[in-house]
Amino acid sequence: MDAIKTDNLTKRFAALTAVAGLTLTVAKGELFGLVGSDGAGKTTTMRMLAGIMEPTSGYAWVLGRHAVREAESIRGEIGYMSQRFGLYPDLTVLENIHFYADIYGLPQKGREAQIDRLLSFSNLTPFRKRRAGNLSGGMKQKLGLACALVHTPQVLFLDEPTNGVDPVSRRDFWRILYQLLKEGVTIFVTTAYLDEADRCNRVGLIHKGRLLACDTPQELKKLMPGAILEIRADDPRRSLRFLREGLSDASVGLFGDRLHLVTGDPDAAPGLVTEIMHREGIGLLDIRRIEPTLEDVFVSVLSGGEQ
Repeated sequence: MDAIKTDNLTKRFAALTAVAGLTLTVAKGELFGLVGSDGAGKTTTMRMLAGIMEPTSGYAWVLGRHAVREAESIRGEIGYMSQRFGLYPDLTVLENIHFYADIYGLPQKGREAQIDRLLSFSNLTPFRKRRAGNLSGGMKQKLGLACALVHTPQVLFLDEPTNGVDPVSRRDFWRILYQLLKEGVTIFVTTAYLDEADRCNRVGLIHKGRLLACDTPQELKKLMPGAILEIRADDPRRSLRFLREGLSDASVGLFGDRLHLVTGDPDAAPGLVTEIMHREGIGLLDIRRIEPTLEDVFVSVLSGGEQ
């Protein structure tokens, strides 16, 4: 049995269709990532799966139960962490966890052991008496996760849990998620970070409410047409403009301080790039063929869909 299943799930707000005919499955014990830019429909999808919002049409099941008709029975089996998780800044770390334990009706017997485990699990034990309002962004996210796990859910919904968190805290957060996977927890996470999506078992690419593709990261990378050349130059932004003008049949994008050139002729492209850069007086530092990233794939699939 799948942990999560949707069939033509749709949500409209007046004239806006936030989620359009979403059909997907998530296996038990899987880490599934729903990836898209802001406004793609990620949060709306998660709220419908968690039983917080009713769909306009279509169906969703979580742990074999209907997400609308059986929402109350599902809530005791899932953990949900929204983008702005409801921590109480005037309460300590320990008091926040006890508060959520009370909400979920966690019995007193065994509660302290469970809370101690969560504090250790999230590396928050030294900060158990610190007020939540005085925690760093990364520590607040880990506290939010501990609160969402206090009742030992089978399915965990995380809505952009590392948004705005520093790189070290992001790494620590994902380490905790991998530990949960080993315990058999199914994790459904939304993110706008394509590098994080690479860590998931399977990934769904969503744009304007529509699922563009869904597969393992490696299989998704096979959707990339042509080859990718990574270019390092003295002036990346000027290079971008001239390469786009000179290579009209190729796609050129700026990725940090480097350029990615998608071409159907990887043998001829380096010579053309060298010629353009020399003509414009821009120093070419390096050009090499690389494996596509999920960001490359997302941009490619998105461009193809809009065409």
